[in-house]
Amino acid sequence: MIEVRALVKTFSDRRSDRVRAVDHVSFKVEDGRFYTLLGPSGCGKTTTLRCIAGLEKPDSGEIEVSATKVYSSANGTFVPAYRRPIGMVFQSYAIWPHLTVFENVAFPLRVGKQRLSGAEVRKKVGNALEQVELGQLEERMATQLSGGQQQRLALARALVREPQVLLLDEPLSNLDAKLRERMRVELRELQRRLRITTLYVTHDQIEALSMSNVIAVMSAGVIVQEGPPREIYTHPKTQFVAQFIGSTNQLTGRMRGLQGEGACQVETDVGKLSCGMVKDIPVGSEVVVVVRPENVILHTRKPSGVENVVEGKVATVMFLGEYLDCTIELGRNVVRTHQPHSLQLRRGDAVWVELPSSGCLALSAEELPIAGGIQPESSGKNV
Repeated sequence: MIEVRALVKTFSDRRSDRVRAVDHVSFKVEDGRFYTLLGPSGCGKTTTLRCIAGLEKPDSGEIEVSATKVYSSANGTFVPAYRRPIGMVFQSYAIWPHLTVFENVAFPLRVGKQRLSGAEVRKKVGNALEQVELGQLEERMATQLSGGQQQRLALARALVREPQVLLLDEPLSNLDAKLRERMRVELRELQRRLRITTLYVTHDQIEALSMSNVIAVMSAGVIVQEGPPREIYTHPKTQFVAQFIGSTNQLTGRMRGLQGEGACQVETDVGKLSCGMVKDIPVGSEVVVVVRPENVILHTRKPSGVENVVEGKVATVMFLGEYLDCTIELGRNVVRTHQPHSLQLRRGDAVWVELPSSGCLALSAEELPIAGGIQPESSGKNV
């Protein structure tokens, strides 16, 4: 288990301003779960991971790993990285090119105060390599491995000390698309098989959605939403989460009234739309209606008895193999949609666009961050 409470970490920039990279972050990773910190570059996710690993010392807060308090600002506790029950895989893998596969994995067992016999080292290294299916390559030089094999080597080295927690910092970012897809499956299966508590950091939404039990979306040093992948995708709580997770269409409007629990009506440029709501929004407030491309339905004739139907014109049609990626002009607005090949569409065709109320979500309009970056503690003043 990992438990983080009110974690704060600041740095000084080149102007000597204090910038807060992690701003009172709290979360809990249950035993055996795969928990992902997801967000854009500079949002504080890697800094949070490094604080848990003991590679950065926070300013304040508490960190527990497997029921052991490894950091507490209240009583001055700071357990050094080598004494924490963790294994870590870095984005660059950090393997030694002049060592063999065996020697790379054995290295953590030969440093520090622990002293293992040669037989014990060979047994532990052998077990770690078998777990990642590199058992037949222990005498090969690290430079002779493929990208996927190097990633597995880094995993084996992280696992050889039999840690209680595994920390992964964007481990797939250096792989090509096909290999990354395969390694997502292999890594998740390994985690399930070992039942090891895992904290994963990534900016890649596909990795987070496909691998995680729980996702925490970060922006500007804070967690803005936490939950299971399906909930994060289908019920984003903020405009930022909706825009960052997957593709989405956004229509601006104003809240006109409620239509029962969790439902409302919004006046937009394309007309009145019935929508769902994650949380209550005052009548008259500016809102954004978000609709995923896969929820947009196209008709070549105007359907009867259906709400949220708008006349539009096909702007573009792109063949993407599995589906047609289309953009539809709705007056001054443009929506994107994924359609089956069976729908014969050409640029300029008139269509009727159905935006099902079950696929429309009204969110409070907000000022989106330009990037996920760290925020100054003060405006132009040193702290």
